[in-house]
This record gives sequence, C-alpha cells and structure tokens, in this order.
Amino acid sequence: MQAARGTSLSPDSGPTTHTSIRLFAIVAALTLVVDQVTKYVAVEKLQDRAPVELIPNVLSLTLFRNAGAAFSTGTGFTLVLSLVAVAVCIAVVRMATRLRDRGWAIGLGLLLAGALGNLADRIFRQPSPFKGHVVDFIDYGIFVGNVADIALTFAAIIIVWRSWRGISMDGTRDAT
Repeated sequence: MQAARGTSLSPDSGPTTHTSIRLFAIVAALTLVVDQVTKYVAVEKLQDRAPVELIPNVLSLTLFRNAGAAFSTGTGFTLVLSLVAVAVCIAVVRMATRLRDRGWAIGLGLLLAGALGNLADRIFRQPSPFKGHVVDFIDYGIFVGNVADIALTFAAIIIVWRSWRGISMDGTRDAT
C-alpha cells in the first residue's frame, strides 16, 4: 500500500508545524497571563509594605519598580529598551511560523511572553508610555525580578540547549 502524496512514510514523524505553533502560543499566553496577574497582585499587596520573607536571607517578596534593564542597568534608555523589546517580539513571532520542534516552541513561547510582559509594563505603567517602569517583586537577595524575567531565563537555557544539541526549529538535526 502506498502513502498518499506528501505523506510521511515513517509511523511517527514528530509534531507538525500546526501543533508546534499551538504549543508556542499556549506557552506564551499562559506565561504572559501569570506574569501580569502576579505583577498586579504584587503592586496591590506589597506597595508601602516591608518585604515578605519566604526563605530567610534567600527569597522574599519586595516591590521594586525598575526603569532599566537587568540589574537596573540602562535606566536612561527605557525608550530604547522598549523598541528593542518590540523588535524581539516581531522577530520571535516570525520565527514561530517555522516551528516543528516542541523544545523550540516552548523556548520561543517563553521568550515572547517574557519580552511582552516587561514591554507591557514599559508601555502602560508610570511615568509615561514607552518609559514605564517594570514591576519587579521576587527578591533573590542579589537582584529583584519577576515572572517575565524567569521566563526569559528559561527561554535562554532552552534555546542554547537546543542549539548546542544541533536541533533546529524545524526539528532537524545538524549532521555535525
């Protein structure tokens, strides 16, 4: 019996582009919602309040408004950081159209959610559009971050891992 024209002959051909794009969208949407909800709750519950110790001397909840990038660097470049985030979001969405790998779908979904989460703060929060301060509230002792930052960190780990293993976004492996 012959397979229909264009049909894979192998029994398990892996995820389709449609499945991977759906996974990408679900990861991005869920992560973005969690980021925005936790920032809302942090502003409502932590404003004008002493830090909430979760693990003494290790992890606490402290409201901090960050005008810059990582570790509050580049505080005078909020508009530039906003424009870079817009460019990253556009690039990630364009790349997602070629997805056929679950790992890449998760990594790019986390990357998009992290970039959009902090971009939303820069657009909609004080002091003005595209110059707003990012809400950080998870205090690790040496720096303060948020769910978007966690998503960006895991995105970087996944993307570097997939790349290092030679796995492309379309699920193929490098021959080297």
